[in-house]
Amino acid sequence: QVQLVETGGGLVQAGDSLRLSCAASGRIFSMDVMAWFRQAPGKEREFVANIRWRGDTTDYTNSVKGRFTISRDNAKNTVYLSMTSLKPEDTGVYYCAAEKGPGPYTNWHTYDYWGQGTQVTVSS
Repeated sequence: QVQLVETGGGLVQAGDSLRLSCAASGRIFSMDVMAWFRQAPGKEREFVANIRWRGDTTDYTNSVKGRFTISRDNAKNTVYLSMTSLKPEDTGVYYCAAEKGPGPYTNWHTYDYWGQGTQVTVSS
């Protein structure tokens, strides 16, 4: 089992920055990929970014490239999502997820473990 706890959400204005954290515990060594997804009201959960638990490979959805950065601290078992130049369309509940593999790593249906989510609201 893996437990994931997200923190760092909040209400910000367009153009502001936020950093989300995802603290992982349990059998995290068995995971291959960590990811962030988000879900806006009335919309399906969508992929935001992922990172390999071992190695430096990352992937981003096109709408956040150049604005968001996913990173991890293996010593702290924590994954971060640094968000800059936030837009109102970035509003939603942001979820941390972990997958054992083999993917596809942009599809939320394939992820094995989820956090409870943290709300990000960007006002215009």
